[in-house]
Amino acid sequence: MNLHSLTAHALMDLYKSGKASPKEAYEDVLNRIKAVEPKVKAYVRLVSQQPDYSGEFQIPIAVKDILCVKGEEITCASHILKGFHPPYDAGIIEKIKKSGGTILGIANMDEFAFGSSCESSCYGPSYNPWDLACVPGGSSGGSAAAVAALEATWALGSDTGGSIRQPASFCGIVGLKPTYGRVSRYGLIAFASSLDQVGPLTRDVRDCALLMNIISGYDERDSTSVNRPVPDYTKALVNDVKGLKIGIPKEAFADGLDAEVRRSLENAVDLLKKLGGVVHEVSLPHTPYAVATYYIVATAEASSNLARFDGVRYGLRARPAGLRKNALVDMYEETRAKGFGDEAKRRIMLGTYVLSSGYYDAYYLRAQKVRTLIKNDLDEVFKKCDVILTPTCPTVAFKVGEKISDPLSMYLSDIYTIPANLAGIPSISIPCGFSKSGLPIGLQLMGKAFDEEMLLRISYTYEQNTQWHLKKPNL
Repeated sequence: MNLHSLTAHALMDLYKSGKASPKEAYEDVLNRIKAVEPKVKAYVRLVSQQPDYSGEFQIPIAVKDILCVKGEEITCASHILKGFHPPYDAGIIEKIKKSGGTILGIANMDEFAFGSSCESSCYGPSYNPWDLACVPGGSSGGSAAAVAALEATWALGSDTGGSIRQPASFCGIVGLKPTYGRVSRYGLIAFASSLDQVGPLTRDVRDCALLMNIISGYDERDSTSVNRPVPDYTKALVNDVKGLKIGIPKEAFADGLDAEVRRSLENAVDLLKKLGGVVHEVSLPHTPYAVATYYIVATAEASSNLARFDGVRYGLRARPAGLRKNALVDMYEETRAKGFGDEAKRRIMLGTYVLSSGYYDAYYLRAQKVRTLIKNDLDEVFKKCDVILTPTCPTVAFKVGEKISDPLSMYLSDIYTIPANLAGIPSISIPCGFSKSGLPIGLQLMGKAFDEEMLLRISYTYEQNTQWHLKKPNL
C-alpha cells in the first residue's frame, strides 16, 4: 500500500481500522523521500528527532526552514544563520508535537522568504514535481514541492505576500493564508511583521481544515495573536454554495493574465454558478498599486527585522584579518556581506532607503496610506459578497532561471496574492486546472477577517465537484 500517496484523513481512517500504523506511514514516506528527493530537492535536511507515535494526528509533516524547531538547525535558507539551533519550539511546532504530528524534515525556501521561486536559497533551488525544469514557487517552495511530490502528507509554510498560495498554485495543492492574528507567529523568524502569517499546505481541503484545527489559536507570547474562539473547521466542509455571493474583480482579469489561466478560472466560475453560487462583478480600484505598496512596506520591515543578524549573537561571524581601527564595524559589514544573498541585500537596501530621513514621508508613510485604501476597497466588496475570487497567479510555473535576473518580473508573480496580506484577511489557493504543458493552475478565494470557514466551504464544494486535486505528478 502506497501510504505516502494518501491524505491525512485517509491515513487516519486506516489507523482506526487497524489496516495501517503511524510507523508504517512514516517509514513509507521516508522511502518516498529517498526515491524522489534527489530530483525535487524539497528538503534542506531531515530531522534528527525520532517520532514517538503518540497523539491523535500522527501525520508526516514538512516544516519550512523559517520556523524554530528545538534542537534542529534552522537557517531561513541563508548563510548568515548557518549553525543556529533554536533552544525552543515555535508556538505551532509545540501544537504539532502535542497533536502527535511527525516532523519529517526542514523544507527549502527562498532566503528569509524573499522570493517567488525558491531559487534564492543558500542550498540551491527546489524543483517543481510536475516539471523538474520549472520552479515550485516561493517562498514556501520546498514545503509545496514536498506535499506535491508525496514526500510529506502535510507541510507548514509562511505567507508574507503570497508565499503559501503561489507555490500551492504552481504545485497543484491547497494552500491557506489565515487571518493575521489567527495563528501564532511565536518562533517564526520575521520577514515583515505586519504581513507574515503561518499556514498549511495540503493535498485537499479536508486536510487543510484538519491542520488549521491544530495550529490555530491564541498565544500570549505573540503580541499580534488574537484571543478569540477557534471553530472546528471541518464543520465548514459542506458541499453547498447555493446563495453564496462570489465577487469577481474586473481588475483581476485585465491584460497580463495568461490565456490558459483565464480559461480555467472562467470554467471554475461557471461551475460555481451551476452549483448555485451568485456571481457579482466588483471593483477593487486600488489593487493595481498593491505590488508597489507591498515592496515599500515589506522591505522597510525586512530592513528593520534583519538588522539583528550582525554576527554577534548567532549564526555566521566573519573575522576581519588583522587589527583594525573599527574592528566591530568591520565585523558587522563583512558578516552581512558574506552572509546575505543578493535578494536579501536588495531588500535590505530598498527598505533602509524608504525609511531614511527625507524619504520616510514620500515612500513609507504614503505606502501605509495606500495600504489603507486597498483594505477599504476589500471591506466595501465584503459588504455585498461572501468571498472574492481571482487567479492565484497570472501564469503557471515558469522555468528555473527564467526570472532570477529580473526582480520586477519576479515580484509581479504575487500581484493577486499581495492584497490579502496588506489587509490581513484570509485567503486560499486550490487547484482548478492544468495548462496544455501539464502544469497546475490555481484559483484564489479571499474572505472576511476570521472567516476561514467560508473559504473552506466554497473550496470544498468546488473540490467535490472536480477532479483536479486527485491528479499526481509522475516522478
